[in-house]
Amino acid sequence: MRIYGRPASIVSDNGTEFTSRAIQKWANDNNVDWHYIDPGKPQQNAFIESSNGSLRDELLNEEMFDSLEDVRRKLALWRYDYNNVRPHSSLGNQTPAEARRTLELNEGSAPCALAQTKPKTMKIRPANSLYE
Repeated sequence: MRIYGRPASIVSDNGTEFTSRAIQKWANDNNVDWHYIDPGKPQQNAFIESSNGSLRDELLNEEMFDSLEDVRRKLALWRYDYNNVRPHSSLGNQTPAEARRTLELNEGSAPCALAQTKPKTMKIRPANSLYE
């Protein structure tokens, strides 16, 4: 929240780490709506399911950790690569960092662009006006 501001809402599965009293109290204290996906429907939160799958396949299943500091170091390296080096086909072959910068340029600020409370009306412009 310090970096990106308070989210309007959080979508999660019904795992024990997301149904604890502590996380529910935090969400309530911070006025953050919490939406649980339907049990057995991971496609309702496909973005995080994909991200979690990549983390599991590329880091957790591949590495041995010697200490908590080792976990933190390897996770930081993986996260940097995932967000800043590797293009994602779902983002038009941009990295997440490039996609965020694009949103910030086009929409003003990424947090508002990513967590809108009501839909905006799209204005369709001719292709030749992209650079005006």
